[in-house]
Amino acid sequence: MTDTNPASPRPNAASAAPATPEVASIGTAANLSEYARNWLVRVRAGDTGALPVIAGLIILAVIFQTLNQNFLTPGNLVNLMVQGAVYMLFSLGMIFILLLGEIDLSIGFIGGVAGVVTALLIYGNSGWPWYLGLAAGLLSAIGIGLFNGIIITGIGLPAFIVTLAGLLAWNGVMLIILGNGGTIPINNDMINNLANGLLDPTVSWIVGAAIVVIICGDMFLSYRRRKHSLEPISVLWLKMAGIAIAGIVVVWLCNVNRGRLTPIEGVPWVLLIVFGFAALWTVVLKRTRFGTYIYAIGGNAEAARRAGIAVNRIRIAVFTIAGFMGGVAGIIYASRLRSVSTNLDGGQLVLYCIAAAVIGGTSLFGGRGKAISAILGGLVIASIDNGMGLLGLSAAARYVVTGIVLVIAVTIDALASRGRASSGLG
Repeated sequence: MTDTNPASPRPNAASAAPATPEVASIGTAANLSEYARNWLVRVRAGDTGALPVIAGLIILAVIFQTLNQNFLTPGNLVNLMVQGAVYMLFSLGMIFILLLGEIDLSIGFIGGVAGVVTALLIYGNSGWPWYLGLAAGLLSAIGIGLFNGIIITGIGLPAFIVTLAGLLAWNGVMLIILGNGGTIPINNDMINNLANGLLDPTVSWIVGAAIVVIICGDMFLSYRRRKHSLEPISVLWLKMAGIAIAGIVVVWLCNVNRGRLTPIEGVPWVLLIVFGFAALWTVVLKRTRFGTYIYAIGGNAEAARRAGIAVNRIRIAVFTIAGFMGGVAGIIYASRLRSVSTNLDGGQLVLYCIAAAVIGGTSLFGGRGKAISAILGGLVIASIDNGMGLLGLSAAARYVVTGIVLVIAVTIDALASRGRASSGLG
């Protein structure tokens, strides 16, 4: 479901298979038509990229808009993106774990612990300053992630067992702190604004334009630095135009007045937080040696070890990153609800974030995925949740539909992997 990462050494039978003549003929495209031909060849060979999830989003939009005319209204679309932000942030951490071919079942309650610590420390007039409470919450999440990584690599226990134990244990810690049915309100405007704050409409346009310029400028400079590129310059212009259009649409939607009694307009802070982390982890995965090592270990851990990569250190770092992102997501979740309570379902959150990562294009088999997978998958999960909520369907029905979509996504990933193996794309 995602593009093959050339940095992943996969010295197995699949990667050693000879490429079919059609795939082997893919080379530099001199024009747009040649690039389109090469793209179709790769799609037929199983390198589908983000195509399935984008097609899925379009299908969901058509279905829900047909059944309820309010689905594609600006107010609902902005609300959908805000709803999906928590899933996206959790999923950004889970993607690192999945790239190694591992799993982290405790990330939902890691986020819960971070939210509880933050809320507890800043509660009341004698509470800590918001930034110290926030830092303490994130440090607790980082510490749990680091602990998971050390136990898994140091003792050699399966990640599934260690993180399943963590799911139970950290849920218990939350219950001990909060008590049965307990709730800690968040009475700090700064923390509450993380999920509920809005930029001024004019500032929203300025920030949106700056983000588009930075992204397009980086794409252009990267293209210029390459000695050889498989895509013509016309494709780059089309991609940049698409990013600019997407930026304009998002800011316009956010700047439409969504309030009934009082004006509600502007880009939500939480969208900038999600974008910022997605950009950060994209750079880490694509442009650093650390990111290359992650793909290498996920592709073939033994080959990576023989190549001199410190596999255990990378694993510990990845579980620490997952803990950190769990903490970020948990604090955002608490901010959105303006409180932390024992009703937080960390089990559901972890299942949703795994589903978002896989639906977005991250392979369960390791070594293949991108940070953008969290954004796309989070939008799918939020679309299902939001659309079925508008239809008045029960939570049970939402779980069933989400499960079906997840099975379809995994099936597509498995079929695409077989196609890549048989065609020699790896």
